[in-house]
Amino acid sequence: MTSLDATAAGLPPALREQWRAISAESVWLRPADWYHPAIDAVVEAALRGTDTSPAAARLGAVRGENGVGIVETIDDFACLFRSLGTLDPPLGPMRALCEGWVAAQDAAPAHTQCLDPETGLPTAEYLRVRLAETYGVAARAGHAPTGTHSLLLVDVAVAELDPWSRIARSAVVGQVLALTYGEGHPMASLGDGTFAILVERNASLGTDIARLRDELVAHADRLAVTSLVRQPPRIWLEALPETHAGALDLLAHVAR
Repeated sequence: MTSLDATAAGLPPALREQWRAISAESVWLRPADWYHPAIDAVVEAALRGTDTSPAAARLGAVRGENGVGIVETIDDFACLFRSLGTLDPPLGPMRALCEGWVAAQDAAPAHTQCLDPETGLPTAEYLRVRLAETYGVAARAGHAPTGTHSLLLVDVAVAELDPWSRIARSAVVGQVLALTYGEGHPMASLGDGTFAILVERNASLGTDIARLRDELVAHADRLAVTSLVRQPPRIWLEALPETHAGALDLLAHVAR
């Protein structure tokens, strides 16, 4: 901790440092870049007992501008309320945080990337590449991937959502998929609450699907966004087509 961090804005450092510690231990990927002056405005509002929404919106914008994904941004903000002894952050400040993050994303120049910032998952283009690799490996081995792999599809869509609600839902699903299948697994958001995962047809497939369904419901409940997620989530397996082109057509069909 630097002396600047400890005395920023003349605030008592206890709450800020408790927030930092909980976040660094549980969710924040790079502790050295956690602090920003926007944090002090959030802490000040919390200490005064006033609405943290305006400060949360600014913090969300800062996180978005600095390339922090929406999942990490939300989880970090929740750590503040854990520091205050509250399990769930209030809906208003959480919404403001997400709206600030969205505004920063909208203002940023468009660029190609491998990760979808809303979900933290690989992009659909990355999944298409991994599908091509899977078909290529199978062809070199002299068999089709239809017997070894499937596409697991997840539909959590409800009625049309506003941008904040869509992002909150995407963050929940992205986090659960990453926890269930691991970082870097071939999966992606296909849009409108639909997600695809390339899975191996092995003995744990049924157990993994059941765990995924349970975790989606539980995580949405913990973050108080149950109304944003289809109950229960629709999860089903699609057999891989014989060709890579057929697999791409399947993804396009599901995305519609």
